[in-house]
Amino acid sequence: MTVPSKEILLSVSGLRKAFGGLVAVRDVSFEIARGSIAGLIGPNGSGKTTVLNLITAELSADAGSIRFRGEELVGRRPFEVCRARIARTFQLVRVLPGMTALENVMLGRMFGAEPASPTVAAHEAEALIERVGLGGQAHMFGSQLTYIDQKRVELARALATRPQLLLLDEWLAGLNPTELKVGIALIRQIKAQGITIVMIEHVMEAIRALCDTCVVLNAGEKIAEGTPNAVLSNPLVMQAYLGADPGAEDAAA
Repeated sequence: MTVPSKEILLSVSGLRKAFGGLVAVRDVSFEIARGSIAGLIGPNGSGKTTVLNLITAELSADAGSIRFRGEELVGRRPFEVCRARIARTFQLVRVLPGMTALENVMLGRMFGAEPASPTVAAHEAEALIERVGLGGQAHMFGSQLTYIDQKRVELARALATRPQLLLLDEWLAGLNPTELKVGIALIRQIKAQGITIVMIEHVMEAIRALCDTCVVLNAGEKIAEGTPNAVLSNPLVMQAYLGADPGAEDAAA
C-alpha cells in the first residue's frame, strides 16, 4: 500500500537577504507540511527572525521563492500576506498600548483574512481573550498589562486574523515553569484546530514536546533539518547552538 505524502503548505527555496555586506540569510530552503509544528532554531543572530520577516513581507527578499498553498509570496505586501492566511507574533511584542486588550484583538478580526464588523469582532475577540488565559482583563489597556499578558494579547490578535499558518517568534520565552506548561498545551490546542505552526524557540523542552520537525540555522545558513531528537544530537548543531564541541570527547579519550 502506498502511503500518501504530506501536503506541503509552505515551501521556501533559495531564500537570501543581505544588509549591506552582511548576508543574514543565505540560500535557505525548507518545506512545512500542513498540520505540523516546525521549529526554527539556532543561536542568536543566525537569521531566524529575518526568515519570518521575509515570509510575512516585513522585509523583501533579495533572491529565492516563498510559496504558500502553491502561490508565490515574494513581492507581496504585509497586509496581503495576512489576507492570504498567515499570521505572526513578534520577538519584541507589538501591542497597541493606548487600546484595550479587547480592542487589540478586535483589530485582527476586523482587518484579517475575513474582515468582520466591530460587533462580530468584539464577540469573537472576547472568546479568544478567554482562550489565551486573559479572562477578566479584556478592558485593561495594553500599557497596563504585564509583558507576559501582552504576549497573550498578541497571540489572540494573530489568531483573530483566522490564519492557516501561524508564526511564533519566541512566544514561550520568559514564561515560568507553570506558564510554560500552559503555553505548550495552548499551542497543541491551536495545532489540533488545523493551524500549521512555525515557531522560533530557545526553550528545548518546548521544541521536544511540540515540534514534528526542526530547521536549524547558523550564520544565516541551514545546517540541519529533521526531527527534534535527530537535529539536537547532530554534532554541527551541538557545536553551533548548544555550545558543545563534538571533538572534545575524542580528544579527551
